[in-house]
Order: sequence, then structure tokens, then C-alpha cells
Amino acid sequence: MADAITSQTIEDGGKNLIVKITNISDGTGESDVAKIDVSALNANPTTGVACSRVSIQRIWFSNVGMGFKLLWNASTNTICWDLNSDYSDDVDFSYMGGLQNTAAASGKTGDIKLTTTGHASGDSYVIVLTVIKEF
Repeated sequence: MADAITSQTIEDGGKNLIVKITNISDGTGESDVAKIDVSALNANPTTGVACSRVSIQRIWFSNVGMGFKLLWNASTNTICWDLNSDYSDDVDFSYMGGLQNTAAASGKTGDIKLTTTGHASGDSYVIVLTVIKEF
């Protein structure tokens, strides 16, 4: 069996992306799973230029049991945000221009990955990410 994972794109507009991600774990967990793949996002509707990276404006989350780490994808992933188990919050980074991708240049893709921590059967998370697309 595997964790029951869903991903819903709420908005993939010219500038904004909002995604909702859920997981009900069977104890398997997730390791370096792509949650935002910039190459799959809609291009700029005016110029046709593809999205190259995103900045995180807001993270709304609730997790029971397990924690998770958001990672900037690169040859060596860089931690973007580490969220503890049994916690919920609404973290807004828009006042500072969002969380910028700080991954090393080597292999930097602009994608966001997720790894769960301390997962056990029955643990869960719900995450809503609001990001700004950059071209």
C-alpha cells in the first residue's frame, strides 16, 4: 500500500499559483516528492514565457502526527521550510516578498519538493501553498 495523496490546483494564473495537497499516511511517508513542478505550470498568458521558479507567499497547513519539510529542488535539495508534527498555522511571507529559492545553482530547477518526517499509519497533513510564478 501507499500513502493516500491528493493534489489540487486551485489557481494557475498568469502570476499566481495556489495548490492544495493532502496526505493520509499508511506509514510509508514521502521522500523528495515534487509538489510544484514549474515546467508543468501555465506559461505567462501575455508573453508565452514558461515559469522558471516560484516564491512562496503563504503556507496554510494542518498536520496530525507527522511533520514535513518543503525543499527547493537542486542537485542537493535545500530546506525551504520545516514544519513540526501536530501543528497547524497560516504563515504569510508576502510582507517580505515571499520565500525565495535559495538552492545552490547546481541542478536548480525551481521546483518544490516535500519530505514527511515521523510518519506513522493514520497521520495526515493538509497544505495550501500560495506562490508567485516567476518567468
